This record gives sequence, structure tokens and C-alpha cells, in this order.
Amino acid sequence: MTFRTSAKNFAFGLAGVVGAVGCSSNSGEDNPLSKTSALLQSPAIVVENNETQPVYSYEAAIREVIYVEAPIDSDADGKPDLIALDVMRPKETDEGLKAATVMEASPYYSDAAAAFGANKSLDGRQIPGIAPRGFGRWYDEFFVPRGYAVVEVEMQGTARSKGCPTTGGKEDTASIKASIDWLNGRVKGYHADGTEAVASWSTGSVGMLGVSYNGTLPIAVASTGVEGLKTIVPIAAISSWYDYARDQGIGYGGGWDKRYPEWLANYVISSSQKSVCAAAVTRLGDNAGDDTFDYTPFWEERDYRKDIDKVKAAVFAVHGLEDWNVKTRHFGKFWSLIQERNIPRKVWLHANAHVDPVSIRADEWKKAMHHWMDHWLYGIENGVLEEPMATIQRPNGTWETHAGWPEPGTHDVSLYFGPAGNGLTGTLQSAPDTSATKQSLTSSSSQTESTIVTKPEESRAYRLAYAGPVLANPVRISGTVRVRASLQSNTASTPVTALLVDYGESTSAAPLDFSYGELMAMPCSLADLVNKTGCAAPKQDVMVTTSARIVSKGAIDLKNRESVATPSPVTPGQSYQVEWEMHPKDWIFPSGHRIGLVITANDYQYVNVDTQAGKLDIALQSSSVTLPVASGLE
Repeated sequence: MTFRTSAKNFAFGLAGVVGAVGCSSNSGEDNPLSKTSALLQSPAIVVENNETQPVYSYEAAIREVIYVEAPIDSDADGKPDLIALDVMRPKETDEGLKAATVMEASPYYSDAAAAFGANKSLDGRQIPGIAPRGFGRWYDEFFVPRGYAVVEVEMQGTARSKGCPTTGGKEDTASIKASIDWLNGRVKGYHADGTEAVASWSTGSVGMLGVSYNGTLPIAVASTGVEGLKTIVPIAAISSWYDYARDQGIGYGGGWDKRYPEWLANYVISSSQKSVCAAAVTRLGDNAGDDTFDYTPFWEERDYRKDIDKVKAAVFAVHGLEDWNVKTRHFGKFWSLIQERNIPRKVWLHANAHVDPVSIRADEWKKAMHHWMDHWLYGIENGVLEEPMATIQRPNGTWETHAGWPEPGTHDVSLYFGPAGNGLTGTLQSAPDTSATKQSLTSSSSQTESTIVTKPEESRAYRLAYAGPVLANPVRISGTVRVRASLQSNTASTPVTALLVDYGESTSAAPLDFSYGELMAMPCSLADLVNKTGCAAPKQDVMVTTSARIVSKGAIDLKNRESVATPSPVTPGQSYQVEWEMHPKDWIFPSGHRIGLVITANDYQYVNVDTQAGKLDIALQSSSVTLPVASGLE
């Protein structure tokens, strides 16, 4: 069934048209038939089989650059920051069509857009470029013909936008929120020649989506409760910048522990803003608190989860279960909060790392986004909320659907640290061993993770390895693993790191992984999705065989055992009961394997090395790991 209806009043539908035609005795202005004819002749979305149809010309679409005034002055020039938007919309939006907007905001758009036109002056500021720099993703080719506008927003201080980037700060959020406000007529926008631009064609309804930083900005904006933002699709997205740079009081290694907010701001800043913003960007590094790694007001400002009660947008979250860039804690904690508030939601959890789902399941992802945006932006009742809430990919590439995540009925099962036995140096038991005393390790900062976790039957000074019995049946965990340990350090400072391990030989494909630069540079047109090129090119699997697979991990600074905001001194020789989390996972331990847990101090491949770390004693009978078990273990 096909019908044509105004985008603003689509619910009138075919039944309303037929009813009006049947009442044809009136004439003139009050004639329902005349009204129906006008409705049918006006620009309108077309819906067939509960899907918007591609009836508008992509080639004829209007392409324009708009500069929106944001309510911030992050570069302290005395004027509101101007935020650049590239807009593409059906030409019929100039003829009465009201269009909803699919939006991708980013700090990664290139400032090479100046090549599209000569510099123009707007309010005394030089504006580079008078034409869109080009739409690199598949969204424009797909959604514009279906009656949507597609808008790309350049975060403040990046590309053509004025201001200074603040790596997750309130200015980031305000710069993107301003674009939604403009689409709803609440702030002013301008063309590059200085004439005012009014989004009279906009319905005001916006769906934001993106990967990595581009997926983080939708969470940030949703946390303001801005009117008009109907849905967000955060993919591999950060929900708290503290958790991006720190794990429970200790900095991640590999650069996150060394002035990271300053580094990232310098990475994304436009060439024209570098000198203007130099001091502001340096302050980001000064305020990062790398001397303690504590949760300070600087990081609290960048924690979007604290404002969860303002979120009104529906959420379609996507995260890689092997993403060690934006780790699964970001998804897990955000998901838990929106679940508690019963915010409409769906989730895809895939078996790869930091990727766009279109790179691993192009056709299904394109369909999922089509139906999701149709429902939330045009109100089409297509059954998306009646579908299974969770879609999960296993390491062998297969996909499953589930009623929710964590799996409904998941329950906690605690396994207790036990002494050596059954050829192992440490065991995991269903009940505490009251006869057990303690085991000890001495920190090393030179061991690789693969060395730390392999061969639990071998005693190694730098780690303690515990493993359960051989599994008679598969065991699935779904959620967050927690560790509770009674610890005693012989120094005043030490990290404690736990690694959950699947012991048993297995072969699987190495996870697909991209940097944010690669994600933005990768060709990703609609033709790529159809022809399986660029972003949709088939994955070239590299098979890896291992006898010890790290499932998850988590570390805590012993000084932050009570609070990540306020450290507590560590007295050498004193015993402390410490609890900490690993990153959420959905994992199946096969039958014939063992569930393992390894405790170490420094893990240089994971967290900042603490040179003060020394000897750690663990009291076995008061130490355990708690698994969120969905099936296979009581």
C-alpha cells in the first residue's frame, strides 16, 4: 500500500483521504475534495509497507552551509561561537515539504572545506567556504530521497566552526545543541554572505547518530534534554570521559595517562584556531589531574551519565564487545541507567572492536536505521519496538536476538578464591575455603598480558591465577563481573588488576578494529554498501588460536578503594577489603573449558605503571569473583 501525506500530519493517512473524497456535496473553499486534492498535490513523504520511499531527487537536493550562533564564547573573542552546518535537503522543502533531520556531529570534519569557495566575512569574522565540504557517509544518499534532511555539524573549534574544542566539556555539548535549536527556530543561523537562514522547512525532529566521538556527542546533547532530539544512535560512544581515560582511580596506559584532553583537542582543532586557542587547550592538560587520576570537577563536567534524568530521546546503542578504545563500561553504565528509567531502547553488541556496524553487517544495519528513524522522526508504526531488544554477535560470526540485555533472568554467582589443587596454583570454588590462608605476588611492570594469563598451573611471582573445574556445560555471562578481595600491600601505593580468562583451546577471527581517523577517512557511500566496497568491504578474517582468552579486565588504585573522587591513604601491612568492576561482557565459556581469574598489580598494556607497587597478599577465604550468569551455572 502506498500513500502520500504531509510529513507534519502523516497520521491522517489514506483512510482520511478516502473519507474526505466520500463527502463531495460541498463546493469551493469548504469542499473536502478540494482539500484532498491540495493535500495530494503538495510535497509529501511517501510511505509503502510502513517505510519511507525514495521519491525525491538526490541530484536536485539543496546543499547549503549554515552558520549557527551557539550560546558560548569558547575562544573569548567577545562574540558567540559560530558553528558550521552542512545541510542537504530535498528541493521540495522550498515548496512546502517539512523534513525531519538525520544529524551527524563531529570534531573530525576537515577544515579543507575552504577550497569550496572564497572566504566571506560574517560579523567581522572570516568564514572559510561557501559550499558544503561533501557528505562522506551513506546517510545523505539514503535518507534525502526519502524526504529527510541530512545535517553534518562541525564541533566548535574544528573545521570551519569558531571557538576552542574542550574534549567533552560543556562547550562541545552547547555547540551541537545549538544546531538542534536552530532547526527548531530557537537560535539564529546565517548564510556565509551574512543573510539570516531560517529552517522553515524543518519539522524540528532530529535523530543523531555516529561512531566514537561522533557517537559521544549524541549522548552529550541528549543529556541536556533539548526539545526536538527524538532519538540517538551512539556507536562505540563515550558516556563519561573519566571512564575513557581512567579505570577506577588509575589512568589507562598508552597516552590516556598523559594530558590526554589536551592531546585530543590539539588533534581536532582547526588550523585557523590553533594560535587563538593555544592557552585554553593547554589548560585542558593542566586540569586533567594526571598526578592522582582522581574524579575531579573537571571530569564531572564531562560525565554525561550524571544528567541521565534529562534524557528524553530513544536510544539505539551499538558497541563492540572487543572495543578496548571506548571500552564497554561506557555502554554498560549508560544502558543500565536508561533501562532503569524505561527509556525506549535497542542494542547491538558485536564481536569486533572499534567499528561502525555498517562495516560488519551492512544490509541489516541500513534496514535497522531506516526503520528506527522512520519510527522516531516520522512516527511510522513499523514494529521496531516489538522486535527483540538485543542483537548479539558471537566470535564465530553468528548473530542472535534476545529479549533484553543483560539477558532477562541473569543472576549473580560468586566463585571464591581457593588454594592450589587439581594441578592448578589457585582454584575457584563455589564456597569459601575456611582452611585457606593467603597467597602473595610481587609486582612486575615488564610482563605482557599474554604471559600474565597463560598456564594457570605454573606458579609465577608476578601474578596469582585461579581457575574453576572443567565445565560440563557451556556457561554464558551477560553483564558486569565484579571482584572482591582482601588485600594487604607492603607499599603505600599500588594498582590491583584482575583479568577474567577463558581457559581452553579455541580458534576465532581477530576482531575488526579502526582508529577514529580511519573511520572518518574510509569511503562510505550508499554505493559502498550495495557493492561491498569501502566501509562495507568484506572483512578479511585472521584466525587466532589460543589456550587462554582474556574475556574482560578491570583495575583499581588501592587508594581509591572507597571513592574515585577522594583518595584514602594506604598503610603498608594493613588489610583492606576492596571491590571493583570489570568491563561488561556477553560471553559463552564452552564446555570443556575453565573459568579463570588472574590477579596482578601493574599491567603496562592496560594501565599506567605505578613504580611504587611491591608485594600484595590476598586472603583467600574473603576474596571472590561474582559473575552475572545467564545460563549454565547455578
